Amino acid sequence: MRTLFLQAPTFDGFDGGAGSRYQAKREIKSFWYPTWLAQPAALVPNSKLIDAPPHNIKLPEIVAQANDFDLVVLHTSVPSFKSDVKTIEALKAANPKLIAGLIGAKVAVDAAGAMAQAPVVDFCARNEFDFTVKEVADGVPMAEIKGLSYRDADGTVVHNEDREIMTDMDQLPFVTSVYKRDLEMEKYFIGYLKHPYISFYSGRGCKSRCTFCLWPQTVGGHTYRTRSVAHVIEEIKYCLKEFPQTKEFFFDDDTFTDNLPRAEEIARELGKLGVTWSCNAKANVPRETLKVLKDNGLRLLLVGYESGNQAILHNIKKGMRVEVAEKFTKDCHELGIAIHGTFILGLPGETKETIRETIDFAKRINPHTIQVSLAAPYPGTFLYKQAVENGWLDVENAELVDENGVQVAPLHYPHLSHSEIFNSVEDFYKKFYFRAPKIASIVSEMVRSPDMMKRRLREGVEFYRFLKERQGTAKAA
Repeated sequence: MRTLFLQAPTFDGFDGGAGSRYQAKREIKSFWYPTWLAQPAALVPNSKLIDAPPHNIKLPEIVAQANDFDLVVLHTSVPSFKSDVKTIEALKAANPKLIAGLIGAKVAVDAAGAMAQAPVVDFCARNEFDFTVKEVADGVPMAEIKGLSYRDADGTVVHNEDREIMTDMDQLPFVTSVYKRDLEMEKYFIGYLKHPYISFYSGRGCKSRCTFCLWPQTVGGHTYRTRSVAHVIEEIKYCLKEFPQTKEFFFDDDTFTDNLPRAEEIARELGKLGVTWSCNAKANVPRETLKVLKDNGLRLLLVGYESGNQAILHNIKKGMRVEVAEKFTKDCHELGIAIHGTFILGLPGETKETIRETIDFAKRINPHTIQVSLAAPYPGTFLYKQAVENGWLDVENAELVDENGVQVAPLHYPHLSHSEIFNSVEDFYKKFYFRAPKIASIVSEMVRSPDMMKRRLREGVEFYRFLKERQGTAKAA
């Protein structure tokens, strides 16, 4: 079938492409590649991928193309679901014969609920959906497709048996060929990565059991399944040829350092190519591995510290000790590896005192940049189940973002309110960045590079606007 893969327009500046963790409007406008849509698109010949948010494509422009397709597949999420359904309604109004399906964690954990809420949706591809979608596009009878929930001729929703999890990851074609065909790479930018950048996955799954993390608990699984080193390097070489303007490559695997020997092997091959690269890492990588990675082009690690309080790390099953994270960070500083550290406020066990402890921890270890998020209990995660059972979450009012796509604080505790958790994010940012040593390092970085000066000034303006939006959210709450 003529197939459209669509990241639909929604909140202004909303990054739905970051589906592996959470979806929201960012503090500084940024966009991840829609890799989870590009992968099945790469399996379907002559398909088309539209990533509306970064390309600023509005709904009328998409609806005008409705008759060019037989099938449309949208990546949806808890925050964007209602808007995505409206998009399907508009497309079907223009082309009543259009078959519409959804993918993503939202429908992986509750396909029945999603289809009950949205009669306009014809099917949901659950869990690891790549080949499920390919078989739909190939015209395989829906009753025969594993991993599919669909409406039969009578309108009854049928749930087929689950699809087996993939083990041979090399059977997946390069997602970057779809980037080349359908996307404008300059539209994708992340505050802590060089621009323009390219990101993709070298493997799926994460062996960690963090209670809040969306993708491993819904789609990716807890076994780290990897592409061969040769296959990964072949894609890098393809990118060097097709995207010569690339300044940095980012491996978006949940935890690229889960397999240290493989990480080192890939690094040595990247070193031969002379590329700059970054990846997600856990804060426990030994110094000797860090040195191998740094010596072969590693520039930055994205590290989920989450909290500086050991009890909270235990509560969320992080499998990390604070002192190990401190040593790891010290090693990175000494080796010249930049760190973008991510933290979460409002996790189980949070108090005013633990928030202060985490802020002090962040200041002490001093990553190059930080991101502070609010605990987001996505359906399908252990955190969601735990929050419902303990009364920390009002299920009837469990919105994760406001009407502008800005994260809200859905969790609350007897000793800590929604508003206290919400306001602590701004406090965290101010106390981390508005320190004399941090300001001095930022100014020094800007003085050394005129391009960096322009970028940081622009980001400063965006961040100020974001804080003003958050203040509006707080007043509304």
